[in-house]
Amino acid sequence: MTHPTTSVEDPADRARFVRTRMPEAGLFSGQNWRISPRPFSLGPELVEELQGLGRLLLQFNRSINLLYRQSLAGKQPRWVADWLDLGKPASLLETQRAAAFKSALPRVIRPDIILTETGPCITELDSVPGGIGVTAWLNQTYSAMQNGATAVIGGADGMMKGFAGIFDDAAAVHIVVSEEAQTYRPEMEWLAGQLGPRFQVRDARFTDFKEGDSVYRFFELFDLPNVPNAQAILDLALAKRIQLISPPKPIFEEKMLFALLWNRNLRNFWRQELGERFLEQLQKLSPYTWMVDPSPLPPQGGIPELELTDWQQLKGLSQRERELILKVSGFSDKAWGARGVFLGSDLSTADWATAVDLAIHSFPTSPHVLQRFLKPVLAKAQWFDFEKEQLTDMPSRVRLCPYYFVQGQGDAARANLSGVLATICPSDKKIIHGMSTAILAPCSV
Repeated sequence: MTHPTTSVEDPADRARFVRTRMPEAGLFSGQNWRISPRPFSLGPELVEELQGLGRLLLQFNRSINLLYRQSLAGKQPRWVADWLDLGKPASLLETQRAAAFKSALPRVIRPDIILTETGPCITELDSVPGGIGVTAWLNQTYSAMQNGATAVIGGADGMMKGFAGIFDDAAAVHIVVSEEAQTYRPEMEWLAGQLGPRFQVRDARFTDFKEGDSVYRFFELFDLPNVPNAQAILDLALAKRIQLISPPKPIFEEKMLFALLWNRNLRNFWRQELGERFLEQLQKLSPYTWMVDPSPLPPQGGIPELELTDWQQLKGLSQRERELILKVSGFSDKAWGARGVFLGSDLSTADWATAVDLAIHSFPTSPHVLQRFLKPVLAKAQWFDFEKEQLTDMPSRVRLCPYYFVQGQGDAARANLSGVLATICPSDKKIIHGMSTAILAPCSV
C-alpha cells in the first residue's frame, strides 16, 4: 500500500486536514472527539518498551491458557478454573474446553496502558478491542502530512497490514459485528473498504460462510444469546471448517488475570512459564490486583497488602485509603467502556459501601476485581477549536492502546506492534476513556 504525503506545517491547517479526511459515514457511530494537529509524541525508551511488550503479553496468554487447562486436570489448584468459570453457561465452558481450541490464543492483543506518576501501567487486556479501524485511519491520515519529520508508530499502513495478517491465507474474511458493538461498525467498514473485497463486514444474521473462510468475532462472549449467528459460527469453528478469531475462550475476556498473576500461591507457576525476568517486568507494569472472593478466611488469615481479614472491612477504609478501583472482571455488559468501574477515593462512604456490597454479593455470577489506583501523570496536549478557530492547550491525562497482531502458529507466533492510539482526556477526568472532550491521536516517536 502506498499513500501520498504532503507537507502541512501550520497547526490550524493540519487540524483541518485531519477533519476533511474523515470518512463520510464517520468512524464511531454517534461519537466524536477533539483533533490534535500532531501525533502524541512518546519518548524513545517508552517506544522501545512497547515494541518488546508484545512478546511478553503473548507469553502471558500462552501461560493463562496452560494454567486453566492444568487447573482442570488437577495439575494446578482447582480454584483457578473455578474462578475463571464463574457465571459462564455450561455450553460455553464446553466449547472453551474443546480439543479444537486447545491451543488457540487471541490474535489481537491490546493492553490499556495509563501513563502514571511511577511509569506506564497496564490496567487490563482486551482481545476483542474497538479502535482498530480508527487507529488505522489516524495513522494513515497523520502520516500523509508528516513529510517524514516524525514517524507515526506503525507507519501509514501498519495497522492494516497487521490486521490482514492474522487471517493467514483465508479466501474470505467476515467481520461479524453484533448489535452491542454497533458503535464500532463504521470503523470496521472503513477498514474493510481499505483492505479490499476479501474483507466484508457482516451483521449478526449472516450465515453464508464457506469452507476455509475466516470470521473475525467483533462481539463479546457474554453477548452470545443476542447474536443470532453465533451458534452457527461456533459449530463451524468446532468442526474446523472456518477459522474463528478470537477463539471462543472467555478466560481471555477476564480482568481477573492480573489477580492470578499477583496471587502468591501461583508464584512458582509464573516463574516457570514466564521466567523470572518476564514475571518481574509484568508485575512492574500491572497494578496489584485482588479477586473479591468472599470465601471465609481462617481467624489468622488476611488479604495481602490490604491488612483486612474480610471483604466487608473494605467499606471502612478512609477516603485516603480508598485509592482503589473496583470493577467487574468480565462476562458482563458492564465490563467495557468504563461501565461498572468505581474509584474509591471519588465516592462517598455510602456509595463506596454500595459498590463493595455489589462486588461481594455478585461473586458467584459476575465476579469483581480490586486494583490499586495509580494516579495518571499530567501531560501537555493541544487541540484545535474549530468554533473559535484557535489552538487550545489542555492539561491532560493519557491512556495508550498499543495494538499487537499475532502472526504465525505455535512457538513461531509473533506479536507485532502495528500502531498506538492515545486517548487524551482533560486532567479533571480520573477514569480515562473515550469521550467527546478527549483527543484521539496516533502516537509517534
